[in-house]
Amino acid sequence: MKNILIVDDEAGIRKTLGLILEDEGYRALSAEDALVALDMLMKEEVNVVFLDVLLPNMGGLEALEKIRKRHPDIEIVMISGHATVDMAVRAVKLGAFDFLEKPLSLDKALVTCRNALALQALRRENLSLKRNSGVQQEIIIGTSKRIEEVRKLVKQVAASDSRILITGESGAGKDVVAQAIHHYSGRKDAPFVEVNCASIPDALIESELFGHEKGAFTGAVSNRIGRFEMADHGTLFLDEIGDMSQPAQAKVLRVIQEQKIEPLGGERSIPVDVRIIAATNKDLEKECEAGRFRQDLFFRLNVIPVYMPPLREHADDVPGLLSYFLGKMGSEKAASITFDESALQMLLSYKWPGNIRELRNLAERIVALSESSRITGGAIAGLLRKPDGTPNGSREDEPLSVDIRALPYNKAKEAFEKEYLAWHYRKNGCTIAKTAEAIGVYPGNLHAKLKRYGITKK
Repeated sequence: MKNILIVDDEAGIRKTLGLILEDEGYRALSAEDALVALDMLMKEEVNVVFLDVLLPNMGGLEALEKIRKRHPDIEIVMISGHATVDMAVRAVKLGAFDFLEKPLSLDKALVTCRNALALQALRRENLSLKRNSGVQQEIIIGTSKRIEEVRKLVKQVAASDSRILITGESGAGKDVVAQAIHHYSGRKDAPFVEVNCASIPDALIESELFGHEKGAFTGAVSNRIGRFEMADHGTLFLDEIGDMSQPAQAKVLRVIQEQKIEPLGGERSIPVDVRIIAATNKDLEKECEAGRFRQDLFFRLNVIPVYMPPLREHADDVPGLLSYFLGKMGSEKAASITFDESALQMLLSYKWPGNIRELRNLAERIVALSESSRITGGAIAGLLRKPDGTPNGSREDEPLSVDIRALPYNKAKEAFEKEYLAWHYRKNGCTIAKTAEAIGVYPGNLHAKLKRYGITKK
């Protein structure tokens, strides 16, 4: 879990931003001034800091300098309600990742946080590659026939620079396939840059992909390189490509054709040498027929199709994958976990609607909630169910849990709203920003309603 530190003397900002970050799966820490923050950084491992400019005891820019010197690996996002261009420029020169103005846009704050974490991961990956050059490791876990077929195809296609389209259900492991292709390719020593096209608002996707020049739009206080340029000589993974806006689709097609990008607000063209791997859980041919996806881009991306099967089609791999996830936790409790015959039979017969992502979550629940190191079928059954007793992975056509026609109007409206929000929240991976964008509401309002109805991550 990534740790995000919020340093602001306004308690409301610390609380609101912290809640949104926690709903996205991060651990939010907070400090009311820079001195407290510096002390916390000596005790806690922090990935990203949101740092206010105007703070008591020590100013934000002074704190920025100190953090960069003591913790160069931490990404710092400056925030201010009294920003000036000079202040923003100075912050960037001192090493700030970005500069956000108050009142904060929660969508933009989340996107900035993801981008900062992506850059941090990229730097760490490059460092790891340099340290472990020449050391091969298996990335796609499994020994079933279906996974052996995927692994064989991955190693075959990795040697070329052909574009690849990975298809499969959500949570099946398409991102792992993309990483494996990069790992076995001639570009393995260059960056692997991932973009989740579904999690970035349409208004920001072009800036993320192609970068922007200072002054290109409101809030563009400095030049920013895009993901294409970050991935130069490496691999760009466009995850959830089916959710990309049509204007961005047109620009990606142009980059593929011309092998160069133009940052927003700029007049210069930048040559890029990038291998593109795309992934989607949608049927892009049907999306093309419906006019939601460009057919010419589909043909450009689908040079080599790779299908990642759902976990239920290679259930023999479940015990090995579960052992792998438990081993990655690195704790004594996780290492001591064993399963009896009834537990193994339940794991093998379960349909895994959430695929490998659901299995990884189960591994975490086993370690966190099990009282014994010997796991039984009854324990697995309980951990595979939600707190209300219903199975995980409900179908899209599931009926409402209550007959709203029998309720008074206000009660019926509340019952419908609760189930509507809960269904969309689960469908969108229990992320507030993605759910809010899907149903067209403000993230802050959605967060308040989820809290009101007691809708939490299952």
